[in-house]
Amino acid sequence: MPVAFLPELPFPGERLRPRRIGIDTGGEHVVYLPLGSPACHGEGFGPHSRLQVSIGSRQLMATLAIVHGDVLAPDEVGLSESAWLRLQPAAGEFATLAHPPSVESLSSMRAKLYGRTLTETELRAVVADIAAQRYSNVEMAAFIAACSNDHLSLEEVVALTGAMVDSGARLHWPGAVIVDKHCVGGLPGNRTTPIVVAICTALGLTMPKTSSRAITSPAGTADTMAMLAPVDLDLARMRRTVERTGGCIVWGGAINLAPVDDTLIRIERALDVDSHGQLVASILSKKIAAGSSHVVIDMPVGPTAKVRDARRARTLERMLRSVAGRFGLGLTVLRTDGLQPVGRGVGPALEAHDVLAVLENRPTQPQDLRERALALAAAVIEAGGQGAGTDARAAARECLDSGRAWRQFQAICEAQGGLRTPGVAPHRHPVKAAGAGRVESIDNRRLAQAAKLAGAPLSPLAGLMVDVRVGDPVVAGQPLFTLHAQSPGELGYAMEYVSRHPDIVRLGTGP
Repeated sequence: MPVAFLPELPFPGERLRPRRIGIDTGGEHVVYLPLGSPACHGEGFGPHSRLQVSIGSRQLMATLAIVHGDVLAPDEVGLSESAWLRLQPAAGEFATLAHPPSVESLSSMRAKLYGRTLTETELRAVVADIAAQRYSNVEMAAFIAACSNDHLSLEEVVALTGAMVDSGARLHWPGAVIVDKHCVGGLPGNRTTPIVVAICTALGLTMPKTSSRAITSPAGTADTMAMLAPVDLDLARMRRTVERTGGCIVWGGAINLAPVDDTLIRIERALDVDSHGQLVASILSKKIAAGSSHVVIDMPVGPTAKVRDARRARTLERMLRSVAGRFGLGLTVLRTDGLQPVGRGVGPALEAHDVLAVLENRPTQPQDLRERALALAAAVIEAGGQGAGTDARAAARECLDSGRAWRQFQAICEAQGGLRTPGVAPHRHPVKAAGAGRVESIDNRRLAQAAKLAGAPLSPLAGLMVDVRVGDPVVAGQPLFTLHAQSPGELGYAMEYVSRHPDIVRLGTGP
């Protein structure tokens, strides 16, 4: 019987031609093989298999997806954008695929799912494997879920914080006092950081501020600051900025500070989860890695804020203080009003407009944002040993009123790459009061969700403007807040959500 000769095809271990597919997978490394690929048959690879991809001396862990049709040739392997940029194949280079070595720390992750307390060694192994990208998104989600709902003990939070610090670079600055501030989040529009950094560095303090992108909010500090100046600075540019101005406001993910935190934040964003233990480890690991000696924590407390009541605030504050103390970090916690949004804008560009209004001392500046920034700046000044009590508050106010803070902010922006003017979204829709009354409450969570559905923060001009404050009298037809979107579709998503939640701004009949 004659033998049928098939065309020569690659099989596992042989070389495959890498091809850039052009698919953004949100930071997860994904490889693509055609349906029927000999690599799948020979090694049992299937959809969602974890693979080790090698090109030359470069390696990464990736998740497999199977492609139907003729998108890929039998001797090709497709790479997602993140995988391509990480491996950077040169012309003529080939890729090989293999089963990854077993990930021993997954047994610890599973034990945590069942409620066991992990040792420092076990947590460090988990963090090391996440840093080495040995965990899939599903496995990282399982770890986050296992640690949520306050299922981390104090010792576990300390161990997780230390492991996250050691997962990346650690900065060191001249001088014994390096100040910083951070907000635990949950309050739309609470964008005090650019104002506080401008005031405190103008008064001579050193404040190299590293900030995060949004996790579950319509904007993070880095998202808002990116509307005003570049924030994706490398370490050398960051150092030059601090040397010239005494401070900076940059995205921490660009300089490899506690990078596992950024990896977990990507999963937390998808899950909309941010538990106390993980929150403490996230905040403090970044501050320790950034070289801070003293940190002021803004903790808004309110029924629809992230910290809902005094009991939860006490629990979180105790954990923050305990963990900070283990690392020799000076900590000041300010419990602030979390009943309603701060300022008027919610979303990167809209919050940037508020920041500029305060720094430029415009008559229309949001007074609540101004006063909150002054209170936090005074606390940072006091923590840094530059004043105390009313003297610190007076110094902060004079710096802002005189224009020194605005000139300092301009200098910081120029050092980071140039001051920008934030734009305005082309599509807007006012949400009006159905009847007369007085504003009784504003639901921070649902307001933030409306801003996100309008496109924020990925569409940086999107979000909303708050037109009323708690206690304001309103008449029928008066705008309560105004949605901003960059496309009609996003505006429609937000409007549909608002129509299902008519009490985002609740009106009462009291005096």
